[in-house]
Order: sequence, then structure tokens, then C-alpha cells
Amino acid sequence: MTEPVIAIEIGLSTNTSNDSNSPFYIHPNDYPRQLHVKETLNDGNYAYWSREIKDFLFAKNMVGFINGNMERPPKDTPYMMAWQRSDAIINSWLTTVMEKEIRDNLKHAHTTREIWEELEERFGKESAPRAYELKWKLASTK
Repeated sequence: MTEPVIAIEIGLSTNTSNDSNSPFYIHPNDYPRQLHVKETLNDGNYAYWSREIKDFLFAKNMVGFINGNMERPPKDTPYMMAWQRSDAIINSWLTTVMEKEIRDNLKHAHTTREIWEELEERFGKESAPRAYELKWKLASTK
């Protein structure tokens, strides 16, 4: 895994309005609650859904917000506001394409990275055997 970076370390400009290569760049056509993937996240499609989200954010140069490579900058830097803006819009994009029950369980997560970590813990490969076990037990009690 690559080391996390802070905006200052990679020499990003705080003026993101014209730099489409910046992970802080938000295109004028981007807005909160915009749908960018074909399916809504549910209990059975995390692998497919997460791949689409990663591809979308990679294309936007924003995948670092979910994989931990784009850490929150210190509060006293000029990058903090740009980071918060970008994180907020990605957060909105993610939660827009989730079932309400999943979204409600993430209310305590404050950043996009925290949301992503919660989703990986709940739906990732490590929890797949446990989910199968619980579904099997549930089905056998009927």
C-alpha cells in the first residue's frame, strides 16, 4: 500500500477551480446527490458496487479519499477547505447510491474514508464467510 499524502506534501495548489488534475477539483457539472453507478448498494452487491465507485473516483482523480492516500490536511493550512469540500461531495455521491438501512448505519462516520472503512468491514471479503454462515442458519430455521 502506498503512503498517505497530505496536500502540502504533493504541492497542490489551493486554487482548484482550473486544475482538473487536482484531487480537489470539482467539475461545474458535479453536484451532491448525483448518481454515478448503475446499482444501489445492498447486502448482496458490494463487490460490484465498490468496483464501480473506485473506477469512477479514479477517473475523477479522487480515489485517494477512500483508500486513505489523501489524508485530511492540518486545520491551519489553506488546503483544509478544499479537502473538506471534496470529501463532502464524495460522501454525498457514496450515500446517494446506498439503501437507506446501510446509509443509516453509517451516520457516525464523518469522512469518506471512515464510510469506506465501515463498508469494507461490513461487506468485505473477510466478512463474507460469516455472512454465508448467518444466511445458512437463518434459512435452516424456516
